[in-house]
Amino acid sequence: ENFKPAQVLDSLKAPNNHLALNRKLHFSIAKVDDNVHFEIDSLTGDLYLSKELDYETDSHFLLQVIIKDYNNPPQNSSVFLSIDVEDKNDHSPYFQDDFVVIGVEENVPVGTLVYTFNAKDGDGSFLNSKIEYSLEWSNMGENPFLIHPLYGTLTTASPLDREITRSVILTVFAEDQATNLTDRRLDSLAVKIVILDVNDNSPSFTSSPLSYVMEDAEVGFLVHHAIAMDPDEGRNGQVTYHILSGNENKAFVLDKITGLLTTAQLLDREVREQYSLTIMALDEGSPALSATQVLTIIVLDVNDETPVFLKQLYETAVHENRAPGEFVVRVEAVDRDAGLNSLLQYEILPGAGYEKFKMNSDSGELVTAALLDRETQEVFSIKGSSVNPSRSSTAQLYLTVLDENDHSPVFAKTQYQISVTEDVEEGSAVLDLSASDEDDGLNGEVTYSLIDDTYGAFAIDSVTGSIVTAKALDRETKSQYTFRAVASDCGTHFPRSTTVMTILIQDMNDNVPKFEQNYYKASVWEGQSPKTDIIQVFATDLDSGLNGETEYSILSGNENATFLIDSVRGILATSTGLDYENTSSYRFLLLLASDRGTPSLNSTAMVLITVLDVNDNPPVFSSPEYHVHVKESIPIGSHITEVSAKDCDAGTNAEITYAIISGNDRGHFCLDGRTGSVNLTKTLDYEDTMKFTLVIQAT
Repeated sequence: ENFKPAQVLDSLKAPNNHLALNRKLHFSIAKVDDNVHFEIDSLTGDLYLSKELDYETDSHFLLQVIIKDYNNPPQNSSVFLSIDVEDKNDHSPYFQDDFVVIGVEENVPVGTLVYTFNAKDGDGSFLNSKIEYSLEWSNMGENPFLIHPLYGTLTTASPLDREITRSVILTVFAEDQATNLTDRRLDSLAVKIVILDVNDNSPSFTSSPLSYVMEDAEVGFLVHHAIAMDPDEGRNGQVTYHILSGNENKAFVLDKITGLLTTAQLLDREVREQYSLTIMALDEGSPALSATQVLTIIVLDVNDETPVFLKQLYETAVHENRAPGEFVVRVEAVDRDAGLNSLLQYEILPGAGYEKFKMNSDSGELVTAALLDRETQEVFSIKGSSVNPSRSSTAQLYLTVLDENDHSPVFAKTQYQISVTEDVEEGSAVLDLSASDEDDGLNGEVTYSLIDDTYGAFAIDSVTGSIVTAKALDRETKSQYTFRAVASDCGTHFPRSTTVMTILIQDMNDNVPKFEQNYYKASVWEGQSPKTDIIQVFATDLDSGLNGETEYSILSGNENATFLIDSVRGILATSTGLDYENTSSYRFLLLLASDRGTPSLNSTAMVLITVLDVNDNPPVFSSPEYHVHVKESIPIGSHITEVSAKDCDAGTNAEITYAIISGNDRGHFCLDGRTGSVNLTKTLDYEDTMKFTLVIQAT
């Protein structure tokens, strides 16, 4: 069928004898059903293919060839030509679908038919259209399926398990069986095989078989979460929970869906301390599969009994000033609970003075934890507590402290500081001291005395504690007195206490501020910027406070406000720029130092300020131009003229040096650098040069 058009298929010949040699023949094909696949050469009888053949459309042709003989007498004859078309493998096998999804239950036996593939091939001959099937397995491991190469039937090759493999992807190939291997054609089909679940797994408990619950758990309290796993799918893997036995008194309720086990009534460990429940996990497959677990629930004890003291009030007495650890009393309580819940711990509850006692937590013995002071607290009313982990009871302890003479007089303050003006009169009371003694009788009577030297300035009344001046005071001689006053009682051991007295003598403005010098000299460069510091002066005042604070000012000699002074630090500075050429010194600058007392006292000092010169003025010639006429015949060495410049600066800043800077290229003249005298050093020639212009610089 793949024979190309225009090629000679065969040739019809006349009989080979002497009669046919001279015949003129004409060949033609009788037209039947518009067959245009073949043509014949009318002269030679060669048969040609005029149109491509297709075996699958026409596999056989029957042609009638007409032969005309034009000799005399003319004759016609017909020949029937039978042509068979041979098949060529020009069609590929093909599947009806591009992708197939197949479901198969996991419990089918090996060899079960899963699917039958039916591929088509358009070729006509047997081998070209004969199809063989094969599989390609994309997963790792053994392929659980097998395909029949001729029938295309897909069967199970090994047992299936959805819990291990949920689905399989296969590629199915269909290949024709053309004789020539290189001419064979094939097609492929992707196949997904879904393994359908079968209820072949029982639930399996993963939760613990042991649980604990406190006996005081409220109704509805979560006790346990039963968990069972079923690897099956859908309803086959859905688990419900049920109590089979052990819950006869309905103490618990189990949620069949969630597996949450909660209390259905109040528990009492003393009635029952352990439950054994048989719990079943049941899946919803058909038939349903199940598993059981024995759950042990232990009811934990709760401390529900309160300890009770043997006495509700304990009364006793203890001496003050005894060493810590002194036995006071022993308390005792009982608890009807058992085990740890019946073990008691004793403690003192917080209250006034409770920190002065310590209780043995195991025995209940109360001892002192510090020295007791009756004068601080005479009676202690404290609470003792007996405690187990969550319950407690209390008892009252009433303790009386027995007195001893153990307190010294105590001043209201441990130290006093007062101020007294230095002009206070002799014998004046400056302070009344007061000390108290918490003891009674003679132990509480207080006398006062001084134990430090007051330099004869102060004394104390032994009964009232009043401190008075004993002589006139002068702050400038002694500005502060520090001494101790003593308060003593009349007890056997004469305990006493002291307070420190600090008496500050308050200043009166009776001293004048004084400059360190009456006359100051200072210098400053001219041209400095305003507020340039020149000199700092100091004045001292023996007084204190405002009386001793000194302020500085310029009293006179500063008519043009050339200077200013820092009123606090005494720094004298310029207020404007100074010019030596204008004023070279300031001789009568009078400074004033005043204190801030009332009335204010003051003193003065004179300052001489010398202005130092700065080279800030250039030299200036007496004339900007000098015109000189000389004869060409004057001899060498003759004086020509003399230039002169002035400088307003002083000293070396005003010394001038002269030099010719241009116009003397041929050296006809010389200039004295100090005097400015110009002399002839080379013969002049009028015809050569009529005029010289010299530029002279003064520096």
